Amino acid sequence: MTTLGSGSAGGKITQFYNCMVLKDHKLVDDYVYVQDGKIIDPARMFWDERRAADVRIDCDGGIVAPGFIDVQINGAFGYDFSNDTDIIDAAVDNVSKGLLLQGCTAYCPTTVSSRPDVYRRVLDHLGPRAGSVARGAEVLGAHIEGPFISPQKKGAHELATLRTAERGLADFDECYGLDSLRRNAAYVTVAPEVPGMLDAIPRLIAATGVRVAAGHSNATTGEAARALGGGARMITHLFNAMHPFHQRDPGVIGLLGAAGERPFYGIICDGVHVHPHSVMIAYRAHPDGACLVTDAMAAQSLPDGLYKLGEMDVDVHDGSVYIQGTSTIAGSVATLPECVRNFARFTGASNVEALESATLHPAQMLGIAHRKGVLAHGADADILILDHDLYVQRIFVAGEEATRDNVAYANKL
Repeated sequence: MTTLGSGSAGGKITQFYNCMVLKDHKLVDDYVYVQDGKIIDPARMFWDERRAADVRIDCDGGIVAPGFIDVQINGAFGYDFSNDTDIIDAAVDNVSKGLLLQGCTAYCPTTVSSRPDVYRRVLDHLGPRAGSVARGAEVLGAHIEGPFISPQKKGAHELATLRTAERGLADFDECYGLDSLRRNAAYVTVAPEVPGMLDAIPRLIAATGVRVAAGHSNATTGEAARALGGGARMITHLFNAMHPFHQRDPGVIGLLGAAGERPFYGIICDGVHVHPHSVMIAYRAHPDGACLVTDAMAAQSLPDGLYKLGEMDVDVHDGSVYIQGTSTIAGSVATLPECVRNFARFTGASNVEALESATLHPAQMLGIAHRKGVLAHGADADILILDHDLYVQRIFVAGEEATRDNVAYANKL
């Protein structure tokens, strides 16, 4: 175990050297210095404190990048954030630790459309909490996917849970609790065309500070554009569960071709949810908006078999997940490092672009790029060392190296 700082002011200083550092949209031959869990400016160390690094880490010519951020994951290692309401703390603890060992240093635990009593039981357990070797990846707040979505594009969401926003904020308060949203949610996915939603989006943002994504939607491009104008900033799992592209009305997908501000978009690069050619189209249209997500569910990192996604029974086999007895896709079993490598392979994107799609872009979408997804001075010391084929070699969170010797998690099954 390598410790990067003692946890108190003036702690140990660690230098990462012999590496290419992801910095200012380039890979540059440089150093990274860390103290007390933060990335520091070495000028202060050299000139003000007249210190040298206490610990030096040879990166063997590899890439030093920020830790990966997954803003859409329903569960993993047998745990489901919507279904395991009685053991939700164990779910968060074990998923956080398991994800950390994959190189995902921060994430948004995601809930599928559920009844209000489920949100009352789980949201207080899915709110922000710091990452560490002891606790695992940082929780950035919940991604609440539904239930204000289209019945026609519900995907694996339970029809009986879906609802409209005709009473505006009152409907959101009844469903989630507005105070709970303020405390616990990073963002919510809604369908712009749901009755009352276009009026509700700006009010919801103003009242809670929560971010809004468009998804599970049959919206026209006009409705989607109005949602964007009202403050929505993200498209949830682009191409999946939405109005298919049509030349006269491309639906939510059409926002990628807008002349003005364009949204970020989540995209699942598992080779199942989205054809590589479609990934290429999105990348060519709006490369700076790509946010790689897994949309993983309980079976991630576990054998094929039957599992739960919320209240739905799903069948996992050969790397695909379907609602049992149907051909409806229900999440993935991909890991984020796999999605990063697939994105580079599908699109021909550079290593910089592929890495930023799992680091900088999701941090920008959440408004936390001052401390996550970057290696800027003052940012959190969530750091990966990767080889040039984008395989993770070493992982650091909040100033400490995470290994299988010091991060213990348990599969539920």
